[in-house]
Amino acid sequence: MSKKPQMIEKEEQVAQLQEWLKENAAVVLADYRGLTVAEDTALRSELRKNEIGYHVAKNTLIKRAANNLEITDLDEYLNGPTALAYAADPVAVTKILAKFAEEHKALELKAGLVDGKFVNAEEIQALAKMPSREVLLGRFMGSIQSALYGFVRAVDAIKTKKENGEPLVAAAPAEAAEAPAAE
Repeated sequence: MSKKPQMIEKEEQVAQLQEWLKENAAVVLADYRGLTVAEDTALRSELRKNEIGYHVAKNTLIKRAANNLEITDLDEYLNGPTALAYAADPVAVTKILAKFAEEHKALELKAGLVDGKFVNAEEIQALAKMPSREVLLGRFMGSIQSALYGFVRAVDAIKTKKENGEPLVAAAPAEAAEAPAAE
């Protein structure tokens, strides 16, 4: 007996949802109820510009996909209209969604997954306040660069001392008189 076309379509949707849940560093569930078509279009456009996927799906299909991956933490958040936003960069997706939700009260962040771990709406907001990946990498590179400059300055100082015939280590101070032994 062959499967009905509708069943095949649902199986394909579940497989696609599973892939998004598994392959992305961040997946955020949001309730978009109350957004106008223009607001939803603006949100989709902003997400697309930042290489963030966005998809509206039936809660039963999201639940089936998550449960197939042994993810059950999202189950209680799968009610009402649900959209998934997913991306490789957790900070980028949370920043954009949190900012949009702040400007458009109709968008409600429900919960999500970051690196496979469950996060609630408050944790999503906290993640959104973190510096972007590029800023963090810039800070990291700056600290490495600073350490390298310090090393180069120390090597130059040693080279200069050698060229000038100065001792590399300062002479030890004259020994203090020994303290009398305790009786």
